[in-house]
Amino acid sequence: MGKVVASFKIFPSGVEVNLEKLKKTIKQKLPTGVTVYKFEEEPLAFGLKVLIAHIIIPEDIEGEMDKVEDKLKEIEDVSQIQTLMVRKVS
Repeated sequence: MGKVVASFKIFPSGVEVNLEKLKKTIKQKLPTGVTVYKFEEEPLAFGLKVLIAHIIIPEDIEGEMDKVEDKLKEIEDVSQIQTLMVRKVS
């Protein structure tokens, strides 16, 4: 079973969003079999930070990438997401 790691830039809805809580919510909302490899925080502007989530997704399940994107967009404290990179992992 092959896997890919997808990196997403996740924009919180405002500076008041607790990023640690958001990380926990992201982990809980992901489909079964999908895991977070790691999170990074990047400053954006005016005190706002974005999350970079590196997520491991099974390659052999049709439409799994779309499901992950949909789950991330459904989170209340997320204003938008951007897919940065997708690559195979061994």
